Amino acid sequence: MRFRCWTAYNAAGYVNFATVQNQADLVNELENLKSEITKAGDAQVIDAEIVTDVQYQIQKAVDQSKKPEPNKNAIVEHLIQAKEFIKNIVEAGGIVAGIVKAVELVQQLF
Repeated sequence: MRFRCWTAYNAAGYVNFATVQNQADLVNELENLKSEITKAGDAQVIDAEIVTDVQYQIQKAVDQSKKPEPNKNAIVEHLIQAKEFIKNIVEAGGIVAGIVKAVELVQQLF
């Protein structure tokens, strides 16, 4: 599943969770998701404070995912927290969908 991270903002970047087969792939796509959030903040589609909060939670998920024995529940919780920060921002609908897909993948991979 390849998608633009949000519909109201025409970003050049893509996040592709369909290619995720393992832990390293998940980390890569979460990093891509962070980049898209940065772009949305730079374009003032998402408030800078919210960008910081979302990126922090995604980074925590990335850090946990890189561990030799990741804590699945911790990863999911960080992703859910990230989603909560942006769930009511219409322009961030694609980002929210990406986070939801990431949670599904965490459940499968760990």
